[in-house]
Amino acid sequence: MAHAPTVSPTAQLRRLPPVLAVVAVVALLALPLAPGGGGGAHPADVVCAPVVLYCALRLVRDRRRPLSRTAAVVLGLPVLGLAVAALGAVSPGAAAAGLGRYLQVFVLVPAAVLLLVRDRGDVRLLTWSMVGLALWQGAVGVHQYATATGASYQGEPIRAVGTFGPQDVMGMATVVSLGLVCAVGLALGRTPVRQRLFAAGGALVLLLPLALSFSRGAWIATAVTCAVQLLLAGVRRALAVGAAVVAAAVVLVGGFGIGTAMLQERVASITEVTDAPDQSVTDRYTMWAAAAGMWRERPLTGVGLKGFPEHRDTHASLALSSGSETDGAGAGYRRQPLLSPHNMYLLVLAEQGLTGLLCLAGSWLALLVLGLRRLRAVRREQGAVPDCAFVACGLLVWQLTDFAYADIGGPSTVLTAVCFGLAAWWALGSRAQGVAGR
Repeated sequence: MAHAPTVSPTAQLRRLPPVLAVVAVVALLALPLAPGGGGGAHPADVVCAPVVLYCALRLVRDRRRPLSRTAAVVLGLPVLGLAVAALGAVSPGAAAAGLGRYLQVFVLVPAAVLLLVRDRGDVRLLTWSMVGLALWQGAVGVHQYATATGASYQGEPIRAVGTFGPQDVMGMATVVSLGLVCAVGLALGRTPVRQRLFAAGGALVLLLPLALSFSRGAWIATAVTCAVQLLLAGVRRALAVGAAVVAAAVVLVGGFGIGTAMLQERVASITEVTDAPDQSVTDRYTMWAAAAGMWRERPLTGVGLKGFPEHRDTHASLALSSGSETDGAGAGYRRQPLLSPHNMYLLVLAEQGLTGLLCLAGSWLALLVLGLRRLRAVRREQGAVPDCAFVACGLLVWQLTDFAYADIGGPSTVLTAVCFGLAAWWALGSRAQGVAGR
């Protein structure tokens, strides 16, 4: 009797999908941070370097051209503005730190994701890993709210922050929002009915931890993105799903006592920011004005990478508070300095000037236009849109909307790089056209 040939461990490893390296980065974001630990690199950030190196080694081994000319131009465009801004940094250390972070988030990791994702199956695997991460962080956040062990919000330890702690109150909100966008994309695409039902159920479940994050920026970005996804799927479906989501939100949020009152107040504050803004909104407006002042001082090149904290006080008014207060979720009371304008576009404008903004925003806009154009072409050719298109375009829309209220920073920034990578795969990947119909 003939025996089947044995397969060496090396050959077995080679058979694994390369996208698992990116999935590992996403999975590491489930690890809890040390209580009160706000400094240092997160394990997910550390693993990004081996992932990029692994991608480079695969390219060398396979001896293939890494990127198309269009992909190289779109993904490489930010490097020009970053190089100019690095020359104007306040110190070589600041230039190196800023350049490394921007290259990681907007160039290297997105390019690695683009090259490691082979087909629609890989996209689904990576997308489900983001949904799973969101469900885990959301479950931790809901437990924090229910047991009053979350971050402090209006004197109550009820703010859901997941494993990210009070020093990164936006971390869980970002993860849950992106997971919800992924789930909606999977539910809208051409997938088996069971997967669509699981995805729709996951999206509905994630509404609760998103609400308990008390993050107005994440709420707005998620609402805008889901509306865009639904409209891309069809107006009739958008109206039906929208009605179902509103009904589910009422059921999930209702009956939480003081939390409901606080949620209503938080939602109402979105439309009251110009009439009676709270201190957080005042601080944000003040930092926005400071960023605009830095840009007016150096309109073409900005004040240099990592230069906003150094120039903040000379451009900010007296309305700016000394910092934000954090407490709860296993950490003691701390006062965090306000070191960024919490607006990615203004941060780039202040530190990199018009040159940097045009390069970065030009790259993002190119990804959005190319992605939507490919989605439209696939709909015209095949009559339906695949789930990977809804996911990729949705993640990009969420990031570009959220950038109006936030900037890069914290462990969840790794997901920003993954989102841009998925958007690049759909918009620029040479295999995307053939994969759409699989």
